[in-house]
Amino acid sequence: DCLVFQLHELCKFCDVELTSCNGTGICKTNCSISSICEKPTEVCVSIWRRNETNLSIETLCHNPAEPLYGITLDDYNSTTCVMKEKNTTTGLAHFCSCKGAECNEELIFSQILVSMLPLLVMVIAFFGMFYWCRIHRQRRPNRQWESSFNFKRKPIAGGLDCSDACAIMTDDDKSDSSSTHANSLNHNTEPLPIELDLLVGKGRFAQVYKAKLKQTTWNQFETVAVKIFPYEEYASWKNEKDIFSNTDLRHENILHFLTAEERKVEKQYWLITAFHPKGNLQEYLTHHVISWQELQVFSSSLARGVAHLHSDRLPCGSPKVPIVHRDLKSSNILVKNDGTCCVCDFGLGLCLDSSLSVDELANSGQVGTARYMAPEVLEARLNLENIESFKQTDIYSMALVLWEMTSRCEAIGEVKDYEPAYGSKVREHPCVESMKDNVLRDRGRPEIPDSWLRHQGMAVMCATIKECWDHDPEARLTAHCIAERISELEDEMGKLSSRSSSAEKIVEELKIPVEVEIPEEEVKITEIQNIIAVDCSISDKK
Repeated sequence: DCLVFQLHELCKFCDVELTSCNGTGICKTNCSISSICEKPTEVCVSIWRRNETNLSIETLCHNPAEPLYGITLDDYNSTTCVMKEKNTTTGLAHFCSCKGAECNEELIFSQILVSMLPLLVMVIAFFGMFYWCRIHRQRRPNRQWESSFNFKRKPIAGGLDCSDACAIMTDDDKSDSSSTHANSLNHNTEPLPIELDLLVGKGRFAQVYKAKLKQTTWNQFETVAVKIFPYEEYASWKNEKDIFSNTDLRHENILHFLTAEERKVEKQYWLITAFHPKGNLQEYLTHHVISWQELQVFSSSLARGVAHLHSDRLPCGSPKVPIVHRDLKSSNILVKNDGTCCVCDFGLGLCLDSSLSVDELANSGQVGTARYMAPEVLEARLNLENIESFKQTDIYSMALVLWEMTSRCEAIGEVKDYEPAYGSKVREHPCVESMKDNVLRDRGRPEIPDSWLRHQGMAVMCATIKECWDHDPEARLTAHCIAERISELEDEMGKLSSRSSSAEKIVEELKIPVEVEIPEEEVKITEIQNIIAVDCSISDKK
């Protein structure tokens, strides 16, 4: 069963700090710490004090049913923090309380409230429209994309819609964890009530556990994933935490981050995220042969996740800092219960901030997993003058993951046991020098047999893979183009299914360059000059 629980507030949470706010107009607290309130009954509070020598502000979470410094909070259902003078046990102070993410950051002193009311209404309306635009624009393409597959999410018992719009608490391993807790470091004095359950993964820097996040109001829990770093891996934990904490990262095909904690008693650092019981893509492909439709869903959702990472704009048009993953591989991609994929593990991720110098980019080093490293990374010849170069390395790695998906798809004919890209040509954990021999010296790539091309859409998929692992980084497609191409492929497949199964017709309809030979009993295609209607050569390089 899916049970809806009350959300914990995200508030500014700093001890008493000196301030330049003089108690008039609108002030910012300038508190640098945000915290998830410990209890769902708590609201956000700010307190402004003046004494003989200084001015100070305190921000915190508090239950309005309980007294605070001898006074009772009122107006806490407001989304704005309007200051009111109160006589406390320690003297006069101004208090405000509110509900909403970090609503206690901006303090409105009551003497200007009447004159500022029209402006406040306009500001609230503007941000409301901006938020609606951002959410609506982001979700609308996803609904269109799902409908193009006639792909229905499995309904949940009782008819509840367990979407990201509401937080779901469950103890059923058949359901994803879908909490909407804020992306932040948990600054409560006590760590979250989490009980580790089962070790589900282990990497170079950390271990991942399935765990239970206990709820304080009901005798229930939410299933979450906890990634645990030892103290000596602080840098990796901090890098991943910093990337996850950027709210612009939120996307249905990026692992949903809940919070981060420093566990001083255990001498550990924790990242707490949504839990996906189907595990990572490598495990899933090892145990499952997938259908053509599943291949479409897997590949499209992966491409959309990477496209969101790489993009310098949000769906609503607002600026966003592009992020490169730098360690894309099938074990760093999770399979969700709705059949889509999401990207995880940002320990080696890099924010491509425009302020980064060439030296800083150079110091980022030769990182990643050797098997999935692009030729220019293996050769340490990345073009540091162009940030697109970093994105192009992700595209190469994604091509190898797409090949792994395709190799386990029933549409190719005879499906062999799962093997990672390059399979037995290299060792299980090849070193950089070994991959140099295979990728640079021999110009090797995973094999695409002619038998894979007998399915009417597989030639297009394989041509796309080959464009993405091109030796020349500039010749590779962008993630946005890959997502558009796969969507276009699905549309064209639907149109052609009632007319013909000819590989020649679908390739002509799509106008995609195919440099593979289809068996003579089908049709032989040597080259098609034009590309798909989405201009992959320039669409994402503006």
